[in-house]
Amino acid sequence: MAGLVFTDQSRLPPSPFLNNVSTMPTASANPAGPILTVDGTPLKTSLERSLKLSKLRAVGLVFPPLVFLIFLFVIPIGSLLTRSVDDSLSNKVLPRTLAAFERWDKTSEPDEAMFEALYLDMKAAEKLDLSKLGTRMNYEKSGWRSLVKITTRGLKRIEGPPYKPAMLKLNKRWGDIAFWQSLGAMKDPVTFGYYLNAVDLKYDGNKNVMRVNKHRRIYQLLWWRTLLVSTIVTIGCLILAYPVAHLLATLPLRISNLLMICVLMPFWTSLLVRIVAWMIMLQQNGVINDSLVSLGLLHDDNRLEMMYNFTGTVIVMIQILLPFMILPIYSVMKTIPPSYMKAAQNLGATPALAFLKVYLPQTIPGVGAGCILVFIVAIGYYITPELVGGKDGRLIGNLIAHHMQHSLNWGLAAAMGATLLAAILILYWVYDKLIGVDNMKMG
Repeated sequence: MAGLVFTDQSRLPPSPFLNNVSTMPTASANPAGPILTVDGTPLKTSLERSLKLSKLRAVGLVFPPLVFLIFLFVIPIGSLLTRSVDDSLSNKVLPRTLAAFERWDKTSEPDEAMFEALYLDMKAAEKLDLSKLGTRMNYEKSGWRSLVKITTRGLKRIEGPPYKPAMLKLNKRWGDIAFWQSLGAMKDPVTFGYYLNAVDLKYDGNKNVMRVNKHRRIYQLLWWRTLLVSTIVTIGCLILAYPVAHLLATLPLRISNLLMICVLMPFWTSLLVRIVAWMIMLQQNGVINDSLVSLGLLHDDNRLEMMYNFTGTVIVMIQILLPFMILPIYSVMKTIPPSYMKAAQNLGATPALAFLKVYLPQTIPGVGAGCILVFIVAIGYYITPELVGGKDGRLIGNLIAHHMQHSLNWGLAAAMGATLLAAILILYWVYDKLIGVDNMKMG
């Protein structure tokens, strides 16, 4: 073949380049042996060591946020779920009494054996445990706390059997069968009674589910009110936030930056200060009512009631949570090229039709993110309903705080908190089915 010259390689002089390549330590001197690296380490060992170092480096990077997540999220949530079903205090303090309760027919007057078991249990228990037990038993029937307290102080006056007359002498309520029957709701160390209490239900002495007395049915109303307020606040924030976000995304940069400062300014002001400012504005002698009266739109005797009610709660919560809706929607609108709307109009669509068919669908991820963010914050809101809501504006978060701080019914508070958590998870599931969590955009 023309242009090719074949030579005898054996007659060529030795090449220095080939000599250098043959002496490089990247291959083993023995072709049948393991492949070695430059420093003589087997390649397999070197790769395993490098992989191990990479894994250790990855663990080192992940470990701090993992510890943060465990201690500030997993452990508190686990404690919340555990406390919401824990009812072991009664079994710890009254083991003999509950054993005697199982043998009782639940209808006749308790016999001497039950009083003896009760005396022995209370005599052996610590005073602090008895105090906690009285508080726990009072959740099932009013009067248990004072009965346990009186009996604890009088135990030293009981010298021996028979115990029934002595206990009745300390307090005649020990002869009331209703107190003894209420022990049935506390006999199991694990209970769902707190979850029942959270929706105005309870266990009777035989562990049958029944509704609480009519005058104590408040939790179902609060659940519906909380959902209603959260929905209204979310819709109100969406209606106000969408045009504002559109202005921020379409106006010139100099003007949009100025408006963005106005949006972010509430974050630079204390939440308590903003709420107090709204309280001054919404009260009957406040700025809004005075302005309406001075303009002749209202008579001085018919001032609007916007404080300590449902209306005031909704107004203040919308103002406080509005930036949480504006920012996700704005972050998505900013990425939509203006040429899309122009192209749709050039193809014959009216501005309104182009907006509905081209622009609006592209903003759905930001709208969904903002709605979920606002709804989740609103459903567990506490400070605004507490200060502005009054009786008609209290939400479920206020009852959780009440049980944590005042009634000390931590089991019920934990059950309501777990129910809120379940509601949020269901909301995420519904959103994922309708829109898709993958399409959510926060920025």
